Amino acid sequence: MKRAFPILAILTAGLLSWGLYAALVSAPTERTMGDVQRIFYYHVPSAWTAFLLFSINFLASVYYLAKDSEFADRMINWLVILIAVACCVIPFVIKPLPMGVEPGAVATTGIGAAILYFGIRKYFAENADTLALVSAEVGVVFCTVVLVTGPLWARPVWGIWWTWDMRLTSTLLLWLIYLSYLMLRRFSNSSQTPKLAAVLAVFGALDVPLVYFSIWFFRTQHPQPVIGGGGSIDPRMLHVLLLNWLAFLCFAFLVCWSRYRLEVLRQQVEETQALESLLAAGSGR
Repeated sequence: MKRAFPILAILTAGLLSWGLYAALVSAPTERTMGDVQRIFYYHVPSAWTAFLLFSINFLASVYYLAKDSEFADRMINWLVILIAVACCVIPFVIKPLPMGVEPGAVATTGIGAAILYFGIRKYFAENADTLALVSAEVGVVFCTVVLVTGPLWARPVWGIWWTWDMRLTSTLLLWLIYLSYLMLRRFSNSSQTPKLAAVLAVFGALDVPLVYFSIWFFRTQHPQPVIGGGGSIDPRMLHVLLLNWLAFLCFAFLVCWSRYRLEVLRQQVEETQALESLLAAGSGR
C-alpha cells in the first residue's frame, strides 16, 4: 500500500489539474449566470464528497457501537441486509415516488451502504472508531468548502451572501453537528468519549437526507437539481462535474489514508507510553 500512495498522489494531482482546466476553460459558459456558474464544479462535488464521508462516519459509528455485543452485531447485520433489500424492492413497487426520487438511485444507495458497512466490518473491525474520526475530519473540510463556495455564487446571482433557506440552514446545521463531534473528540478525555461521539455521529447523520431532499420537499431559494428530478444539464457540463468529483474523491481518499495511518500510529504510541508508565510504576515499588 505504501508504494501505491505516490502513484495515487500523482494520479490525483493530474485529475485535479485536469478538472481545474475543464472547469475554468473547456466547460461551456452558462447563458444566464455567466462565469460565476463555474463555482458549480467545485460546490457540488464537495457536497457529494462530504455526504459520502459523513455516511462512512455513520456506518463506522454504528458498527463501533454494536461490535462489543454479539447480539447487537448480529441484529445490525440483518438490519443492513433488510434495508438493502427493501431499497431494491420498495421503490419499484410504490407508484408514484416523490418527485426527484429515482428507483434505481434508491436501490444503488441501499446496496452501496450495505457494501460499505460490511467492508468496514471486515477491514476496520479493530479501528472502526478511528475510521469514523478520520472521515468526520475530512468531511468537515469538504462541507466547509460547500459553505464557502455557496455564498460566493449567491452574491452575484441572488444579490445576497446568505439566506435562511432550508437547504442552506440544514447544511449549516450539519456542519455544526460534525464540528461538535470533532470538538468532543478533541477536548474530552473520558473513556466514554468514543461511544458518546459515535451516538452524536448517528444523530448527525440524520441531517444528511434532510439536506439532500430539502429542495424537493420544501419551498427553497436554492436551485433545483439539474441531475434527476426532471432536471437537465449540458453533457459537457456533466462531464466536467463528474471529472471534478472523481478528482475530489481521490483527494479525499489520500487525505483520509494519511490521516488514518497517522491516527493509528498516535494511538499505538500512547498505548506504548501508558504500558511503559505502568511497568515503571510497578518496578519502582
